[in-house]
Amino acid sequence: MGQVVATRGVVAHLTRHLIGPGLYLSRHARGDWGSVPEEDAKANDLAVISGARILSAYDIAGVRVWIITEADRSVTTLLLPEEY
Repeated sequence: MGQVVATRGVVAHLTRHLIGPGLYLSRHARGDWGSVPEEDAKANDLAVISGARILSAYDIAGVRVWIITEADRSVTTLLLPEEY
């Protein structure tokens, strides 16, 4: 997963709700892509093998949060979709 970073929006949301990112990062690392369409889940499964970008989506305290691991695996970012 490389370096893990988070946008201001995600940090504010998680802090406001006293939620840590660890559970969601663990799910992402284990291949639990959260609530993504089936075709995106299949693309993520292939990306693990081929080295492409991986995107997971989780609903955390009523807000959609994306976790994206870059293709080179150097950085994993937690962000709100509107921050993309």
